[in-house]
Amino acid sequence: QVQLVESGGGLVQAGGSLRLSCAASGRTFSTYAMGWFRQAPGKEREFVARISPSGGSRDYADSVKVRFTISRDNAKNTVYLQMNSLKPEDTAVYSCAADLRYDGTYQHWGQGTQVTVSS
Repeated sequence: QVQLVESGGGLVQAGGSLRLSCAASGRTFSTYAMGWFRQAPGKEREFVARISPSGGSRDYADSVKVRFTISRDNAKNTVYLQMNSLKPEDTAVYSCAADLRYDGTYQHWGQGTQVTVSS
């Protein structure tokens, strides 16, 4: 079992930055991939970014590419999402998730952290 706790959300003006953190516990962190997702009010959850167990491979949704950076610190059991040049359309609840099977599915989810970008 893996427990995930996000932090770092908040209110920011358009053009600003935030860094989200997701602390993991329960399994060896360096053995599984991690992802960030978001869900805006009235919309379905969407993929934001993904990072491989070693951190050597990263993928992003087209809507956040260049502006967002996913990273991980396996010594601290933490994955990060650095968000720059934020836009009002980035407003959502952001959740991290763990893919222990490394097959593109995610078996464990955090509760999420709210990010609100004002115009």
